[in-house]
Amino acid sequence: MSAVPPEQHPNVIRVIRAAEAAGLPITVQRFPEGTRTAVDAARAVGCAVGQIVKSLVFVADGTPVVALVAGDDRLDPARLAAALGAAHARRADGDEARQATGYAIGGVPPLGHARAIPILIDEHLLAHATVWAAAGLPDAVFAVDPHALADAAGASRAAIAADR
Repeated sequence: MSAVPPEQHPNVIRVIRAAEAAGLPITVQRFPEGTRTAVDAARAVGCAVGQIVKSLVFVADGTPVVALVAGDDRLDPARLAAALGAAHARRADGDEARQATGYAIGGVPPLGHARAIPILIDEHLLAHATVWAAAGLPDAVFAVDPHALADAAGASRAAIAADR
């Protein structure tokens, strides 16, 4: 296990340790200007908006789920529900997102959640060589191969983005 800098926030440390436990060493970068939105994150790291991983917390038939979609895509709740075999899916509110993942909206990472919850990744993210994902805070991100991320997060692959 690599050393975690002592100045790191506990949320970031939890993400780093979860990634390492899944065999995915990551390097978290902090951007004081913030990476809360996909556009902000792309501007900060210098990549295309489509390379930003939006970790969206939804509730499908009462069960929280994390949907990973490209920063330039919108999630289609009907497609998400269908991929899960659920009748209905809706966006979680802030309290539901924090309770399910342990993180606030704007910093939800794709792994290292407070409890085991289903994770789905949209196929558009897999087209990139490198994507950037949140690391537990609105100003913390890490670069990763999207296929390695999907494997480490235990994410099911599905077409859950709205048609472009």
